[in-house]
Amino acid sequence: MTASSSRPAEADVQTGAGARRTVALLFGGRSSEHGISCVTAAGVLRSIDRARFDVILVGITKQGATVLMREEDLAGYRLEAGALPEVHDNGTRVLWPASTATRAVTVIDQAGSLRSLGHVDAVLPMLHGPYGEDGTVQGMLDLVDLPYVGSGVLGSALCMDKHAVKTVLADAGIAVAPWRTITREQLAQDPYLAERLDEGLRYPLFVKPARAGSSVGVSRVTESAQLPAALDVAFAEDRTVLVESGVTGREVEIAVLEGRGDDRPRTSAVIGEIVFTGRDFYDFEAKYLGAAGVELELPAKVTDAEFAAIRDAAVLAFEVTQCAGLARIDFFLTEDGPVLNEINTLPGFTPISMYPRLWQESGLGYTELITELIELAIAKKPAY
Repeated sequence: MTASSSRPAEADVQTGAGARRTVALLFGGRSSEHGISCVTAAGVLRSIDRARFDVILVGITKQGATVLMREEDLAGYRLEAGALPEVHDNGTRVLWPASTATRAVTVIDQAGSLRSLGHVDAVLPMLHGPYGEDGTVQGMLDLVDLPYVGSGVLGSALCMDKHAVKTVLADAGIAVAPWRTITREQLAQDPYLAERLDEGLRYPLFVKPARAGSSVGVSRVTESAQLPAALDVAFAEDRTVLVESGVTGREVEIAVLEGRGDDRPRTSAVIGEIVFTGRDFYDFEAKYLGAAGVELELPAKVTDAEFAAIRDAAVLAFEVTQCAGLARIDFFLTEDGPVLNEINTLPGFTPISMYPRLWQESGLGYTELITELIELAIAKKPAY
């Protein structure tokens, strides 16, 4: 199996140069990752190529209201003192196209007046978690034939569900960590089930919500007595929970980018590694709030054979799960080869996040990466 691991050709990046596009930047949302989405959108807004793109800022409040934002609203969207920003309801309502006959977006202002925001060429969702990364927004945009960055309904929903995607990956011959799945209803019917969840698994265990990201609701468990509390934490995020065996190996990540036309997916020319210096796992605080105990090694030190194994598994995983646009794929690099941990179809995308940094190390800058993703979305073939 082969896949390009270099930056897109200059001719590809320049596709459509001179044709000014309008992009709707969509952020916020109803999930527990709302604040991270806001920070991501601010980073994209500061770096998007304004010579090529006009930007309409569309925020989704925690209650699901879709509001029109101003650039000055995002100026303060930064991670400072551990605080996360939030989209507030300003009384406006953004309306998506009424049918496939138009790509015009409109807004109802605070006074109740309706005005057009003009034609939108593509939507750039910078959403994480449920109601954004799981196929819901993607289905809404498909309904009115509005192009968007990233995977479609199937790929988004599949990769968001850790049980479903592990089942598909294992069937394709891709190594994944052993796991068991439990629902809130199963636990209610058999309260002693929690005591048997570790059968056939190896400690430490990781207890995870099936459909959440950014390590929200994840607990590391070293003994059976800790399982009930860890289940409570995970069930607060989802009615379905996974209990996974710990895997002994280095935690590494690779970036995947959809190919142009009929070309296969491309990967970054390097991988990154999460190095633990005093923290049990790469949790939410370490990822986004600067908590100590974790360092990022970029590029990671791997052999050519190890890189090739990770690259090939990542490309295969991207294809069999019907991903599109972008994905960051995380592995454990073990003595027996890579074990896939998770596929992130809308990965962290701040300028310092791993996905854009992997491409930066591969020769594709943050602004160029945003342009490439938008151009891929516009060129994408219809799902049906």
